Amino acid sequence: MDDANELGDYLKARRELVQPQDVGIRVGGLRRVAGLRREEVAMLAGISADYYLRLEQGRDRNPSVQVLEAVAQVLQLDVAATDYLVDLAQSAPRKVVRPRREVVPPGILQLLETIGLPAFVEGRYFDVLASNPLAEALSPALAPGQNRMRAFFLDRGERALYPEWDGAAAGLVASFRASVGTDTKDPRFVQLVGALSLESETFRRLWARHDVRPREGAPVLLRHPQLGDLSLRREKLGVGDGLLLVIYHAAAGSESAGLLGLLGSVSVPAAGTTSPGIVG
Repeated sequence: MDDANELGDYLKARRELVQPQDVGIRVGGLRRVAGLRREEVAMLAGISADYYLRLEQGRDRNPSVQVLEAVAQVLQLDVAATDYLVDLAQSAPRKVVRPRREVVPPGILQLLETIGLPAFVEGRYFDVLASNPLAEALSPALAPGQNRMRAFFLDRGERALYPEWDGAAAGLVASFRASVGTDTKDPRFVQLVGALSLESETFRRLWARHDVRPREGAPVLLRHPQLGDLSLRREKLGVGDGLLLVIYHAAAGSESAGLLGLLGSVSVPAAGTTSPGIVG
């Protein structure tokens, strides 16, 4: 994977998603480019067209934060996407690095065993490092050793779990990009994104958008094959360097809470399936 011009790739992808009318530009006649033209971005950001061209072509690697924030405003980037843009511009060239060793703290492993709710720990590349039997009863893709990205895009059973799959897919890819950040030389990242790009047209299309979304909790609707529809909250809590503890729960007294209470009765994994929490 060639990341020699990550900043330019990001600017180009986001520019093509903004329509002229979205920024007050009146359009007449046929336009041969998707989204905004480079000179339109430059004009609205208050910089020269030549300077913006150098940014996209990777010939200027040290733009000021003020310039980047001006461009971000034109491209209608939110706070997370603007921070990502600034990080791309300020990142020094990176060498190929050895895979990181991801270790789940012992206290979190104990919490998984006692929490009484579906819960798991995921790494920076959405590998499931540890989980409890309730999480695996909710989805086999939450078993230790699984990768949530691969399961979500390549496993039909996992896809059926999400009635609103298209929206969930967009959010998952955007969160994955936020988790990876600018550290794109890790062999694990290169292998995973390369494989998904080859095997899933949807992933390839969403990845090309360069959307960024923080890894944070949100409501989620799941269609469990035995329990039916579950309206849950999925909370995400940081527990280490890039690691998240993910917990599913439902509003007290709700139908989903009652169904969630039955999850243990459909649990298949044998006792002692919690992973030691180490990958790579």
